[in-house]
Amino acid sequence: MLTCCRAADPGPPRVAYAIGRRAGGAVDRNRVRRRLRHVIAAHEAQLRPDWQYLVGVRPEVRRSTPDELTAAWLNLIARAHEDAS
Repeated sequence: MLTCCRAADPGPPRVAYAIGRRAGGAVDRNRVRRRLRHVIAAHEAQLRPDWQYLVGVRPEVRRSTPDELTAAWLNLIARAHEDAS
């Protein structure tokens, strides 16, 4: 899941993560967050300045490969920007 909107204050893009307990224990949730941060950082050019993003995950994301995470992120960001325009 990805939600985005214009930030109230101008600046670089901001990304927050919503990873609930259904995604596993603290170790699993932190691992998922690190994997997501890596994917998003690799595609930072896709993020718009002055925007903020909230990334939510489902429990099955723990079993996703890096390629699956990347494909999902690129799909989500493209759809979010298309809807926001």
